[in-house]
Formats: sequence, structure tokens, C-alpha cells
Amino acid sequence: MPDSAADFYAHPTAILDEGCRIGAGTRIWHFCHVSAGAELGEGCSLGQNVFVADGVRLGHNVKVQNNVSLYTGVECADDVFLGPSVVFTNVRNPRAAVPRRHEYQATKLARGVTVGANTTIVCGVKLGEYAFVGAGSVVTKDVPAYALVYGNPAKRRGWMSRLGHRLQFDAKGYAACPESSEVYCLTSQSQLICITPAPNA
Repeated sequence: MPDSAADFYAHPTAILDEGCRIGAGTRIWHFCHVSAGAELGEGCSLGQNVFVADGVRLGHNVKVQNNVSLYTGVECADDVFLGPSVVFTNVRNPRAAVPRRHEYQATKLARGVTVGANTTIVCGVKLGEYAFVGAGSVVTKDVPAYALVYGNPAKRRGWMSRLGHRLQFDAKGYAACPESSEVYCLTSQSQLICITPAPNA
């Protein structure tokens, strides 16, 4: 049984190895496997057929859709969303005949990151806060906070607000989220900051 309180839900077909830690309010659905040493925060959701390897860390309110495998080295902060069939790796140069367990590379997703369906994330990269990866992308390098990236390889195509809206900037480099009215400032080609309330014109 997992090393945690029993105030979470796991479908009878799920396998929870002894030693995993599962937070309150987390839901684990059909045919999932959570390995010993994995840690899931509060309020997480694992869709059907999700594998969570030893050493994986999920923060609070992480949503993992169907058919995702989270391998050793993956760390997700709070409020991360992983779409269906997202693929992670943990070795850059795998060979079946060459053991490389000592070469696993960390992949870190900061708070609020969204990763679209069928995306592949190559190990060793970091996705900044509220970064947004479009469906079907291949992420091979770090993604800045709030950046919208997509394609193969994924490239920055714009910027997203905290609530997931594409931002449109004025001549001074400011943009407002249409849902929250939070104001963002583009400080360079690779950095965006939230500066609510709006600065004086």
C-alpha cells in the first residue's frame, strides 16, 4: 500500500507500489501504475493507463491525461496539465545493450505549464512558469516562462497569459489578458513578466 493517507481515490485496476506517496483528493483511474518512490501532491488526477516511475515528483493539482508515462527524472510543479499521450524521455542516447541508468537527466515543468496532446519532451529541459506547448510538438530545449511554443522542433511563436490566452502587445510592449485583465510586459525577446496593475501610460 502507498505511504500516505487513504483520502484519495484509486480505481481497483490501478497498481500502487508500496512506498509511493499520494496526496489527499488525488484521483487515479483505470490501469495506472504508480511506482515506489513516486510522490503525487494533493488534488492530482491520473487518467487511464498512466505510468509514474520511481522518483517522479508531482506538485498539487497536476492533471495527467490518458496514456502518459512519467519516467524517472520528471518533476512537475503545481497546476501542470499534461495532455493525452504526452511522451517523456530520460536518456539522450539510449542503446538497448548499454546500461545508462546513471545518466538519467531531469526534466522540470514549472507551475502552470500546459503540454498539448502527443507532444514529446526530450529529457534535460526546463519549461518555465505557465509555458504553453502546442499539440504534437517536439521540445528539445528550455522554454521560457509564458512562452507559446509548437512545432518540430518546438519554437517560440508567441506568449500566453497565466489563464491560457494568447497575448497581443501594443507598441510599448504591454499586453492584457482578456479574462483576468492582468498586464504583461515584454522585456526582451526571451522574457515576459506580469506587472498587474497596469503601469501609468
